[in-house]
Amino acid sequence: MSARVITRDPELRLMRAADLSTVAGMERAAYEYPWTEGIFRDCLRVGYHCLVLEGDGGSLQGYAIMSVATDEAHLLNLCIRSDRRRCGLGRDLLRQLLTDARLAGARRMFLEVRPSNEAALALYASEGFVEIGRRPRYYRAKEGREDAVVLARDLDDVCDCGPVSGDVK
Repeated sequence: MSARVITRDPELRLMRAADLSTVAGMERAAYEYPWTEGIFRDCLRVGYHCLVLEGDGGSLQGYAIMSVATDEAHLLNLCIRSDRRRCGLGRDLLRQLLTDARLAGARRMFLEVRPSNEAALALYASEGFVEIGRRPRYYRAKEGREDAVVLARDLDDVCDCGPVSGDVK
């Protein structure tokens, strides 16, 4: 008889100061030009909406940072740990942010993404984001700078009835 390992799905919760070292480590592993731990600390300090996906044993699977002001939300960062990508976690996290933005009174969400990040572009397009412009030379790159694709999505059709994947703790 073989043993079966049962694991639970990652749970969403608010990011805490104790998570910052792990989050910054995930960021460094994912990006050539990562945010620093200080940037994440500042996001918590100013009250941005900061979420983490926590798996078995407390291991972080992903995180996201969003700001909401008046009727606009801005997705600032969304990252899933490399060994957990292509499992739907990024989509789950994005959908939670759309719901949270709507609950906070936002009518539209914006974000920037590298044109070379095809996986992210595909995810955002599949969730209703459309290109509304470009920011020339926005990102640092190996050979100079890379543009940012600016995407937006109206939130009128997003359910404002509460969390989509369980309660955010």
